[in-house]
Amino acid sequence: MALIDEDKQWLTEQFSRFATKEGLEHVETSLLTEFHKWASPMEARQRTHTATLRAVDAEMEYLADRVTKLEGNKAS
Repeated sequence: MALIDEDKQWLTEQFSRFATKEGLEHVETSLLTEFHKWASPMEARQRTHTATLRAVDAEMEYLADRVTKLEGNKAS
């Protein structure tokens, strides 16, 4: 499907709005702002998950030590 001249003109006008330095800076700023809005909560969730996993690892290590000691007492 080929573009008609009217479509080409519309695309040229739309592109020329953002092809300026100011237009590109606006788009860049908008993208970075949205990324920051997304990344900040993600980082907080990641820290929470990391702390939870560390606690689970510590508990598993403690339980593994208890089981090893109990199994050692049975073998005697």
